[in-house]
Order: sequence, then C-alpha cells, then structure tokens
Amino acid sequence: MTEDAGLRTDWSDAMGLRVPIVNAPMGGVAGGRLAVAVAAAGGLGMIGMGSAGSVEALERELAAAALERELPALERELMGNAAAPAPGPIGIGLVDWVAAARPGLLDLALAAKPALLSVSFGTDLSWAARAHAAGIRTATQVYTVEDARRARDAGIDVLVARGLEGGGHGAPELATLPLLEAVLDAVPGPVLAAGGIGSARGVAAMLAAGAAGVWLGTAVAAAEESLLAPGGRRALLAAQGTDTIVTRVFDVGMELPWPQRFPARVLRNDFTARWHDRIDELSAAATSEPEPAATARADRAAAARAQLAAANAADDPRIAPVDAGQGVGLVTAVRPVAEILGELCSGVARA
Repeated sequence: MTEDAGLRTDWSDAMGLRVPIVNAPMGGVAGGRLAVAVAAAGGLGMIGMGSAGSVEALERELAAAALERELPALERELMGNAAAPAPGPIGIGLVDWVAAARPGLLDLALAAKPALLSVSFGTDLSWAARAHAAGIRTATQVYTVEDARRARDAGIDVLVARGLEGGGHGAPELATLPLLEAVLDAVPGPVLAAGGIGSARGVAAMLAAGAAGVWLGTAVAAAEESLLAPGGRRALLAAQGTDTIVTRVFDVGMELPWPQRFPARVLRNDFTARWHDRIDELSAAATSEPEPAATARADRAAAARAQLAAANAADDPRIAPVDAGQGVGLVTAVRPVAEILGELCSGVARA
C-alpha cells in the first residue's frame, strides 16, 4: 500500500505508520500472521491474547510473526527495491484479568518490546508504568469520559474510544462517534476510534471527527491471515448488521470470569436464542438440595455448558460464539488484509 499524505495523522507519524489504522487485538483472531500483514500494509498490527491467552500462546504468535517477517525480507533480497516495503511495527493486546491470572504473560509481552502494549477491561492501570519503564507506548480501551480521564491520569499514551457498535467484549455505554467526541473534548492527547467501522466512509468520518486513527476488528476478522476458524468465518460472511446481540451468555456458559460491565457483542445463534434471557438458570450450579426443581435446573445448565464446550471444539457457530460488530454486514468475502486496508484507504482519499 502506498503512503497517502491525506491519511497521515500526528499520531500515525509518531508511530512510524504509513496509514492510521490498527487492527484490534482480537483473541483467537489476531495472531502473528495478521499483525505482520497489517504492518506490511502500513498500519499497526496487533497480536491479541483474549480469554484463552497464555504465555505459550503468545510465544507461538510471536514466533509466527517473526517467521512472517522473514518472508518479505527474503523477497526484497531476491527482487530488490521492487518488492513491498518491510513490515512496520507490531503491538500486543492483553485482557486485564487474563494477564493477572496467568503469571508471566505480561512479563513476556514487555520482553517482546512491542511498539504498543494495550491492556483493557480492568481498573488497575499500574501496568502502564512498567511498560513506560521498558520504553513501550501504551493504550487502553475506554467507554466513558470518566474512563478516559483515569487512563490519562495513569499516563496511558493513546486511548481507544470503543463504542457500543463494536464486536467482542466492551462496556455498551455510548455509540462510537458520540464517545469519540466526548473523549476528545475531555482529555488531551491522541484517541483512536473503535466500533462499527467497516468502510472508507466510516474511516473518513472518524478521522474528520478528530480521531488520531481507527481500531478495526470485525472489518479484518475474516481476512485470509486471521486465525478465525472456518465455521466462524462462514458465519461472519453470511451475517447482516442486525444479526448481532450484546450478551453475557457465552461467558456464563464457559464459566469465564469476565466482569459484568463487559458483555460481548456476538452473532445471534441457537445458544443465544435459548439462553440470553435465562442467564441465571444457565449459571445454576450442581446442588445437593433434595428439591427436584433445583436439581433439574442444575442438570439443564450442566447440559447446556457441555453442549457449548462441544460446539467450541467442533467450530459450530450455530452454538459457539462468534464475535462481530454492527459493521459485520460489510464483510462479504475472505480477502488479504492488504486488499482490505488498500480499499479503505483509497476510498478515504476519494472522500
């Protein structure tokens, strides 16, 4: 992708990017291959460690990124300057409670010296001081002006204003544009826009509103280079923007300790249809009470959790969760990420 001066922002220049686009560090989607592909296209590629993040998983994706970087280097060596430019920087994104529960994960992320370290979904921002001591820039997602002020007070370098349209976990407080405007008015420094951005018009609108860049998730989730499983990929391509729901049903069903403030926007499926309005029943634990009704509730919940675990293992999106934002209807084909970003950027240039 060629550099377009019309897409440059002060923040993207400071980060050494050719375009002000960052891929969201989506767990199970944004691996090393996707991060390097985004970086090669001129943006900031992010490796994501989600609910299943671990030291071993991050080591694997860092190794994958290193391998992906070797390929264009060999191409440049063989073809000279006619080959694509070297991939730019990549970052790492962690989930606060996952990093706290898995010793060594934050240490490994810091040791990798990413261009940007993002830790979100928590209230303890002390990790930012460790990152700064290591010379690493920091980011976190915010959902309200109060979140933004706390993050700025903690010295976070760039805020990600994530609106309720976004896929995956987040606090459904405000839509992206009102949130972006409120945060820009309230705190100094760069702010990235996230949530429901899937077209050149969307990118242009956020940059025109003052965003230092955009943070894209669903728009690149089905890219050739993503880790998304085939069943989830097919479900994304078939979905419309009205096919999503904000729910805690999968976190409860998988017994994941996500804070209640952060439900997930996912594709509607058979599991959400059955259990979204019955979360209390789904969370019912085994009981020694002699009451038959209590025992029956616990048995139904256990069966549902077992069904969900089997669907996750089988990549069955009829039951298993598929994160998706409201821009999912714009995702219609599996394409290389360079093509996706190139189309977005060329469209912005024409806007």
